[in-house]
Amino acid sequence: MAGAVAADIELAEMLGAGFRGRMIGTEDSDYDTARKLYNAMIDKKPRLIAQCVDAADVIAAVNVARETGLDVAVRCGAHNGPGLGSVDDGLVVDLSALRGVIVDPDARIAHVLGGTLLGEVDHATQPFGLAAPFGIISTTGVGGLTLGGGVGHMTRKLGLSIDNLVEADVVLADGSFVTANEKQHPDLFWALRGGGGNFGVVSRFAFRLSPLSTVVAGPTLWPLERSAEILSWYREFIPKAPEELNGFFAFMTVPPGPPFPEELHMQKMCGVVWCWSGEPGDADSALAEARELQPVLDGIQPMPLSVLNAAFDALYPHGDQWYWRADVVTEIPDEAVAKHVRFGEALPTWKSTMHLYPIDGAAARVGTDETAWTQRDGGWVQVMVGVDPEPQNRDLVTDWCVSYWDALHPYSAGGGYVNMMMEEGDDRVRTTYGANYDRLAQVKAEYDPGNLFHVNQNIKPA
Repeated sequence: MAGAVAADIELAEMLGAGFRGRMIGTEDSDYDTARKLYNAMIDKKPRLIAQCVDAADVIAAVNVARETGLDVAVRCGAHNGPGLGSVDDGLVVDLSALRGVIVDPDARIAHVLGGTLLGEVDHATQPFGLAAPFGIISTTGVGGLTLGGGVGHMTRKLGLSIDNLVEADVVLADGSFVTANEKQHPDLFWALRGGGGNFGVVSRFAFRLSPLSTVVAGPTLWPLERSAEILSWYREFIPKAPEELNGFFAFMTVPPGPPFPEELHMQKMCGVVWCWSGEPGDADSALAEARELQPVLDGIQPMPLSVLNAAFDALYPHGDQWYWRADVVTEIPDEAVAKHVRFGEALPTWKSTMHLYPIDGAAARVGTDETAWTQRDGGWVQVMVGVDPEPQNRDLVTDWCVSYWDALHPYSAGGGYVNMMMEEGDDRVRTTYGANYDRLAQVKAEYDPGNLFHVNQNIKPA
């Protein structure tokens, strides 16, 4: 123990007096709190957590990791499923204190610091009637979500988060600082848009904003025995629906509390969570076909986009046990529908779920080689998620999730979504990036030839 403490002190001394943030070692009283991840199934013990408050701190931390040969992980919102925002016996570059948003309403640009959470961007942009497309849980870190692609409620209308990224400040493996955009370091900018945390630490993002404040949104739910009918209808409906209408299909258990009516509490159901971003008066027409199917719950109503983006926060707080798997699917044949129904009926815990996120519309109009994200043929990101608060149920939710994924994987388009992958091996990463993998490996060789940033869904240098 004394040796470990001495090593922590030596690391802290290497960071130097000029480090403005906090350095948290194994002996600090809040070490266990600082190292906790969103997924309680993952319990990693880093040697030092460097809580950076500016780009200079990030540079100092990266230099120490490189010079000592320590494994380095980069943490934003800590939502990463396999816990790749931390590392055993290594150095965590923790961006959780590097947070802030500056909105330029005239240019319709939001400058977002690297540790900022999605809800904080919503808070800053909403008063200007502007928004950028992000995910579905507002406590997620902007950095991790964006670098992996960024699928959410606005994907059909505005594209992925990366499709709205216009610039990024990056600390590279050699400690240098660059700004990447279409004109400066364009290869790096291309790779950042979907290539994950492989290429450096992003201390600032700049996003294009679009006019949007209020949406018409909420769930429609049907009894589980109608799930084959509803999923079959949904697979045909969404591709032809106006791009202003987003809706992800889900198997779920109705949460045991408001705003859900008590008679539905803890019932397994199927449903669609809708988001209409067009003229509010046109929402009823866009949603008429769904309502003709007579859902037992119609929770659709006008709301700020920020309210929709935070709707699942209370349901999924930090500290649950998580296991997830994902694929991209372009078709959902009848055989796949039948298997979905079988696993939907077998949801192992009330928080476990399956979502089908549409990735057509604006997201499909970007070329497959324009960003690192290759899945531009429409369809859905299909995500199976096993969740429960109790550690004794980790095997239960994991086994269900893996079995579900195994059963549906033969119907996938190949490749997955790096934001919804566990540690599934190099072949899985290569398949996910498909034809873009070799170019990504070349960019990796240029900007991180020693693979310093390898605690991620790793792309090895060419």
